[in-house]
Amino acid sequence: MAKSDTGGKGINTRLAHIGNDPHSYFGFVNPPVVHASTVLFPDAATLADRNQKYTYGTRGTPTSDALANAMDELEGSAGTIIVPSGLAAVVVPLLAFLSAGDHVLITDSVYSPTRNFADSMLKRLGIDVEYYDPLVGAGIAALFKPNTKVVFTESPGSNTFEMQDIPAIATAAHAIGAVVMTDNTWATPLYFRALDFGADVTIHAATKYPAGHSDVLLGTVSANAACWERLHETFLTLGCCASPDDVYQVLRGLRTMGVRLEHHRRSALDIARWLEGRTEVARVLHPALESHPGHALWKRDFSGSSGVFSLVLRGGGKKQAHAFLDALQIFGLGYSWGGFESLAVPVYLGDRIVAKGPTEGPVIRLQIGVEDIEDLKEDISRGLAAVQNV
Repeated sequence: MAKSDTGGKGINTRLAHIGNDPHSYFGFVNPPVVHASTVLFPDAATLADRNQKYTYGTRGTPTSDALANAMDELEGSAGTIIVPSGLAAVVVPLLAFLSAGDHVLITDSVYSPTRNFADSMLKRLGIDVEYYDPLVGAGIAALFKPNTKVVFTESPGSNTFEMQDIPAIATAAHAIGAVVMTDNTWATPLYFRALDFGADVTIHAATKYPAGHSDVLLGTVSANAACWERLHETFLTLGCCASPDDVYQVLRGLRTMGVRLEHHRRSALDIARWLEGRTEVARVLHPALESHPGHALWKRDFSGSSGVFSLVLRGGGKKQAHAFLDALQIFGLGYSWGGFESLAVPVYLGDRIVAKGPTEGPVIRLQIGVEDIEDLKEDISRGLAAVQNV
């Protein structure tokens, strides 16, 4: 099925076919994995003018184009760059749209490596970094300065899952000509198309759900027409391109992302609801739960939820959190998420300025994998019982 034939089809049909046309490659259903640095030109005139589609490995190959085209169809974007990691997907657009003397507003519930980059590299480059309350909504206008150039959003927020009013923030930001960026890794474009809600640039750690198997590092950044040229030029200038083998692995993972994400969604929501009834748990931080303060925003803007959420233990501290984690047998203790296996990590909130997070007890982030729900509940129960014995 050619790319142009997928419009209006169901999401799983689109995921199975977007990004490449098999008839462009002798009928093979997968695009070639092109390992490229040097690209030859047929003659000196073509070389001088660079008048051909591919000119050098860092500037794109059929492999990277296939994934970029697929992301553009999912995002509704003018163009997509592919970079070696999710953090690189954060770094490149910030460098593209910020210069010395500019002011950037970043949600206080942001992914911690993003905060580290902002507090180290951006400040060192002479950029004024300010963190804002993720619940600010249209009130963000009061934080603008004459030199505000970027508003960096993430909804829901990392680890504590605050929902942001992206349309309201975008409307305010665009009134002063600021660029709105959204780290949309949690929802993927399947459940939230950030550009449709006012974002100019949408960021994904494709390491997570698109790859889906905990074995690839990759990031994608997609932009609307107004921001695409500048984003793309910065990407080319930095030479921050991804390995073709990793690009291919993510494109392959994309084919089944809809099926996998639905399983993650269903299992996580089931477990989150079950945890709400456990006396050992003070709170469950999952925006698809009716009890979540941001549920109305989630319901308004999102079409689904993913497999990552947090629980707040009822009382205790580091010792209780470690007891819970050490008792787990199915959940692995490790960072990242979006793979097939369930994971658990303690949440550190000490670097927060405004969005301080829960105070009832330790916060534990869970990634719900593809294992059977009852087995995962049994494992969590084992952890909760261990907490009571501390």
